[in-house]
Amino acid sequence: MTTDPGNTQGVQGITESDIANYLANTPGFFERHAELLHTVQITSPHGQRAVSLQERQMEMLRERIKGLEMKIVEMIRHSQENVAIADRLHRYTRSILLTADPTELPARMVASLKHEFLIPQAAIRLWDVGIASEGAAYAEPASDDVKSFAASLTQPYCGVNAGFEAGEWLEDTASVMSMAMIPLRHGSDGQDGAFGLLVLGSPDPTRYAAEMGTEFLMRIGDVSAAALSRLRAPAA
Repeated sequence: MTTDPGNTQGVQGITESDIANYLANTPGFFERHAELLHTVQITSPHGQRAVSLQERQMEMLRERIKGLEMKIVEMIRHSQENVAIADRLHRYTRSILLTADPTELPARMVASLKHEFLIPQAAIRLWDVGIASEGAAYAEPASDDVKSFAASLTQPYCGVNAGFEAGEWLEDTASVMSMAMIPLRHGSDGQDGAFGLLVLGSPDPTRYAAEMGTEFLMRIGDVSAAALSRLRAPAA
């Protein structure tokens, strides 16, 4: 009598699950019946030829090793990318620390961001600044809507250029397909109201996608805000 290999109901009520459980809980079975390892033939996934159980196990191990190797390569690639980004952030921070005149910071930051991170367009706008910043491009008036929007951001905005007012601060607004807008706050805990906004723009619609991670953008915002806080007007 033959049985359907796809049927879990075996002979006399014994199912394939019963057999599998028995073998799993009886590790000495194949030691006592080692000849079965050579005689059992199964179909190879790489063709219709039959292979021994041992050969099939070796194929499974090779496939598993190959999968692990691919994961390791992917992890190494991500690690190298993160190191490269960290190096760029380090150079950006260094350029800020070497800027003695606070009023030169916004222009230096924009230039450094463009260079280090290959950002096509960038702009910084601050409000409630001191007398030394009067007349500067970065201190031009921003609407209450922009200020409210910046204050409402708990993390950088990333997404399409939907006609935001802040997008008009960029050199060529019409070419910007995606944007990142980073609030500038004096407090590191994010509780203080924003005193400025850092805007990044790209013609690539996928450069700043809504689902992208924002950890490095937040770090850029923290470093930038800490330096730019020197331009704020003294508290009354």
